[in-house]
Amino acid sequence: MYIEAKPINHITDIQISPNYQTKCISAKVKIYSTQNEKAQIFLSAEARNTKNKHNVKKQTYPITLHKGINNIELSYYLGKDALSWSEFDPELYRLTAILSTGTEQDTSITNFGLREFKTNKNQFTINGIKTFLRGKHDACVFPLTGYPATEAEEWRKIFKIAKSYGINHYRFHTWTPPEAAFEAADIEGIYLQPELPIWGSVNTGNEPLLSYIKETSQEILKSYGNHPSFVMMALGNELSGDSIVIAHIVENLQQQDSRILYSSGSNNFLGNKGRIGKEDFFVTCRTRQSTDSTYARNVRASFSFADEFDGGYINGMYPSTRRTYTQALSGCTVPIIGHETGQFQILPDFKEINKYTGILRPANLEIFKQRLAQNNLLKQIEDLHFASGKFAAICYREDIEMALRTPEFGGFQMLDLQDFPGQGTALVGLLDAFMESKGIIEPFEFSQFCNRVVPLALFDKYCWNNDEVFLSTIKISNYAEKTVGKQTINAYLSNDSGDTIAKQQWYTQLQNGKLNHIGEFEVSLKSVKKSTNLTLSISIEGTPYQNKYKIWVYPKRNILRKQNITICRKIDKQMFNLLKEGRKILLLPDSKEIEKVSVGGMFSPDYWNFSMFKSISESLNRTVSPGTLSILTDPSHPLFLDFPTESHSNWQWWSILKNSRPIILNNLKNYIPLVQVIDNIERNHKLGLIFEFQMGKGKLLICSCNLDNIMDKPEGSQLYNSILEYMDSPHFSPHVQISEPELFNLFNSEIKNTEIKGVKNITSYE
Repeated sequence: MYIEAKPINHITDIQISPNYQTKCISAKVKIYSTQNEKAQIFLSAEARNTKNKHNVKKQTYPITLHKGINNIELSYYLGKDALSWSEFDPELYRLTAILSTGTEQDTSITNFGLREFKTNKNQFTINGIKTFLRGKHDACVFPLTGYPATEAEEWRKIFKIAKSYGINHYRFHTWTPPEAAFEAADIEGIYLQPELPIWGSVNTGNEPLLSYIKETSQEILKSYGNHPSFVMMALGNELSGDSIVIAHIVENLQQQDSRILYSSGSNNFLGNKGRIGKEDFFVTCRTRQSTDSTYARNVRASFSFADEFDGGYINGMYPSTRRTYTQALSGCTVPIIGHETGQFQILPDFKEINKYTGILRPANLEIFKQRLAQNNLLKQIEDLHFASGKFAAICYREDIEMALRTPEFGGFQMLDLQDFPGQGTALVGLLDAFMESKGIIEPFEFSQFCNRVVPLALFDKYCWNNDEVFLSTIKISNYAEKTVGKQTINAYLSNDSGDTIAKQQWYTQLQNGKLNHIGEFEVSLKSVKKSTNLTLSISIEGTPYQNKYKIWVYPKRNILRKQNITICRKIDKQMFNLLKEGRKILLLPDSKEIEKVSVGGMFSPDYWNFSMFKSISESLNRTVSPGTLSILTDPSHPLFLDFPTESHSNWQWWSILKNSRPIILNNLKNYIPLVQVIDNIERNHKLGLIFEFQMGKGKLLICSCNLDNIMDKPEGSQLYNSILEYMDSPHFSPHVQISEPELFNLFNSEIKNTEIKGVKNITSYE
């Protein structure tokens, strides 16, 4: 027999709004009552996850209930010693609410944190302290299950990994995670930005969508609004449509629930329309529509070629650490967050394939592995992966530091710390899809430039002649919990042997929430007699905060012409005759002559996914990215006796790569050039920047960089001299023979390109 249970008086919901200033919470208690009657509510709270014990005095509230739903608002004082929640001290309380009607009792337990996440002009504040959002994009990547973790401990593991790399903020791209993520973020002190699952157009008249937005946003706020980690929300990703409608939705949310901050969306209208309405913060790649190639309106350092001339700052402008986003901030009165910064491709680590033991199969990685094998590149994969990864880390660093050295900047949301295996596959992470290290850069090294406190060096360029004076402005970005008392700051310039060339020390206070100017570090480079790289180290004594920069210094000299070396500009009968005579030939081919057998010159790693943005660029009749990722070379090779390098690209290669056209060497199956350029995983060309052959009695070295264009750069003239010195030495002894027809075909044969189909992308780039 079924007996229907009688409804009893009970608490159906509690919404908690903390007031950090008054040390009170406002508890909006929703109660269902079966009748009109007198009742009492008892509130008590205790600290739940901290060594700092704090039990809040219990308080009793007499209330009168009416039959049906009752909305009761109570103010509860936590005491002058109340504990606060932030990234620095994520201290939580457990609130117990007991409803008593004499004969019946109902108990509800809710966790909360005492915090105040607000804005102060262009910056965010947590409990009145300025903070900087060092964010990560999250696209719901869970390769073993296909769905997000539902246990708080699993999310705590994820957040701890991110925190070890200096991350304090998560943006969930068009989704809201389960409550377990909020619970974990509460404990770990991570600021969360969930989003509605919308990526498209929002227009007046689309009532089903507008109703969905209203209902879903209210459910998200009701379900997760008590979590202190839930500090901000966006309507979706790269929305388009009617900006007035979008602005109205945000204003309604602001009026309904003031516990969090709201944005109209992440990178709406691709930033071209600026801030929309009265949104509390502005997530964007640019603050207004770009009108020229100065990048003055951009707030990230890298773009696709479809979306920005020459791919943005890193690829498009000669390297300098003095650049900021200050000009782009002009006129904006709310915090700006750089949208999806980075997106630098890395070749795969195929050991990851064995990690897929769950529901998903890594068919994409299997296809990429086959492609590399078909083009005889698979045997190099470990070196290719490492070199492309190390260079991507260098570019991520520049993107992050450019944000940190911008006064009053809100933060960034990098894309990404981990790989995204969807949308054609974007291997843009320093961690794999499992949030595990690729062995490229360890947390301590990454957190030197992504942290609460970061020493920064601002200088004009990375490459110098030894008749110059190196001048650097030392600054410290301090977003620690408070202003730090007088600190000793040390700066050292040392050579590759560890010998100190110059040092300087300052003793000063580091103010919170700002870019602190420390002083100027000026060093004459006359003592440097040979080509070398120097390291500038900055540290705050007695703290873990330190940072290091490489610069390259070369002796000032003219090009040293060698009588036994002939420089040729094209392959012709004269060059072949000289080789037959046993001459040494340096071939510097004209860029126009090799267009059909080469790819364009590029410094920064290709953006996100080559196939997707190739198709977008072509559809918009815009330049397609050259698509390359880094160089790969052997630093110990004699070619580099006077041109120090790592195995991968670094800043001294910028002008060289930008003025080059790497030559396609696919037909030379087992050949490895002296300086190889790494291609993207879709196209998979074997590319040569500098390579050599023996031809009969003659010796040939080919460099597909237009060295004449960069003689005004220290690194340009030095590479030229380094090549000539190498060719004039006994070390120049090519091991691979090439015939006259083979060389001719190398520069004249038709290149077979893999068919590359673009990935459909919902965003309009028009």
